[in-house]
Amino acid sequence: MCRPSATLAVWSSAWLNGAAASDDILDALQVWGEAHDFVAADAAAAEAFDLPLAFNRAATPVQLLLALRSQGAKSMQLLLPVPGDVRGLGGGGPFTEAALRTGEAVLLPDLGYGVVPEAIAEGLMRWTVYSVPMPGVLEYRPLGEAEHGLTDAIRASAGALQSLDVASERPGVRAELSARLRSATDSPWPAGMPGRALRVLQRSEEIAAILAIAESDDPGGALSASAALRRAEALRPLNEAVRNARCAAINEAVRVFAEQADRHP
Repeated sequence: MCRPSATLAVWSSAWLNGAAASDDILDALQVWGEAHDFVAADAAAAEAFDLPLAFNRAATPVQLLLALRSQGAKSMQLLLPVPGDVRGLGGGGPFTEAALRTGEAVLLPDLGYGVVPEAIAEGLMRWTVYSVPMPGVLEYRPLGEAEHGLTDAIRASAGALQSLDVASERPGVRAELSARLRSATDSPWPAGMPGRALRVLQRSEEIAAILAIAESDDPGGALSASAALRRAEALRPLNEAVRNARCAAINEAVRVFAEQADRHP
């Protein structure tokens, strides 16, 4: 599975550029929850997007889409921040804090706003729009570079794990991997989604499933604190490569939909 923010970024871009219907976006969001509502974190965001402030009655996804169109939204960027890597967040503040807490966000750099999703109850996803006075600039990463980064990180991490003796195979690991992949959220994508972006996303999801297994202890086993730290350090490059690849694939899809609209006014 990718992230709710990825679903919103790609489908909203497709809708804004005439490649999807609003009902398609609603269907795609259903993968992440039965209900989605939208609020503003501050007065400026509330006024710009005609959204209620948090803790008031929330707006619907369609209201956000209409606000994006009225505001002339052109570009969107998927952000997957972690402590120590806050590229694109534009410094501190409520948006940065919320994005780090959830590990994801959609940035609207040309408008100066960001959107952060958070599951607040079973089946309910709340999206909060924040003012971002000084949006960060997320460096464009070509898909080819992201793919190569994944390959290089796999090699580096495999070698490090072997040297640390924490990569030994445990019984049933293949079945566990297959089960994780089958249970992953299957997020639909719009027609016209770039094939290479889909391939990079698929590869990222496979590696993410492997990482989840590698980062967990054997059932009934125990890992010392020092061994767990060494394992985390060994896997850090691969985790970063997966995040970079996901962002590159989603942001490339957003760019492609925007370019398609430019070619067909």
